[in-house]
Amino acid sequence: MFSLTDIQQGVKQGKWLLLARAITVLENQLDAAGTLMLKLPSAGGASLLGITGPPGAGKSTLVNALLHELLQDPEARVGIVAVDPSSPFNMGSLLGDRIRMSEFFLHPRVYIRSLATRGALGGLSARIIEITDLMRHAGFTHILVETVGVGQSEIEIAGLADHTLLVLVPESGDDVQQMKSGVMEVADVYVLNKSDRPGAAVFYKNLLDMLRLSPAAKNKKTARVSAVKNEGIKELALLLKELEQETTLPEKKSLLMAEKAYEWIRNKRVENLSKEFLSKEIHERMQAGTFNFYSFCREFMK
Repeated sequence: MFSLTDIQQGVKQGKWLLLARAITVLENQLDAAGTLMLKLPSAGGASLLGITGPPGAGKSTLVNALLHELLQDPEARVGIVAVDPSSPFNMGSLLGDRIRMSEFFLHPRVYIRSLATRGALGGLSARIIEITDLMRHAGFTHILVETVGVGQSEIEIAGLADHTLLVLVPESGDDVQQMKSGVMEVADVYVLNKSDRPGAAVFYKNLLDMLRLSPAAKNKKTARVSAVKNEGIKELALLLKELEQETTLPEKKSLLMAEKAYEWIRNKRVENLSKEFLSKEIHERMQAGTFNFYSFCREFMK
């Protein structure tokens, strides 16, 4: 069994094999997973940035552009977790976010890991908490987590990340007005990507007006960028660096940790309950004419 010290040494040297194996152990909940996690330090580690936003907002392209800036520091080591949606039928996933970061595949200071949601809601993977906690203490200077991009249900990223970046595009239009207050509170930075497109200036002005009127969005930061053209990326990187220096309020930190604990406990309570098993049971009972949805669910709530 590999130790945390071995993993940290491997990350420092740009040798990702032990880290990759450890993440696989956590993702598949193998026997060694619990032992590894209980040995993690109670505090410290790299700051974690969550990147969320609607599909098509350019999150992966933005991550790729940010990588260029972060790696200007020769001491920087960046870990990226890209979460892709799974098929509801076979739980497979395309894991296509990595395609936009192909130039960093072999970079000695960049580790990219794609994860499938495997049916988990909220734009994240079911084992994301354990995986990112391990990566925090693995020797990275920066950790970026890109969510699926499923809209308003991405509030779960708040329980995971130290800071959250919400990516928007001019085409978002009235969708921004329809955002739930939870999403407004989640984001620390609102980034208008594709700001070179028509209507971007008007959209950005409306965004600023909306934030000024929202108590939940008080003191939030904003930025305008074009990830494809590499415009505004340097300024955004500096903004994120400033954000990392800020200390999270104790009250907010405890609330975020409670959210994180809730998700972990909930996942643990249902880890032995698979959709394949439920599907088989439901099919058999429907064939026998004895299926009632609510009584069926109650059996598993005892």
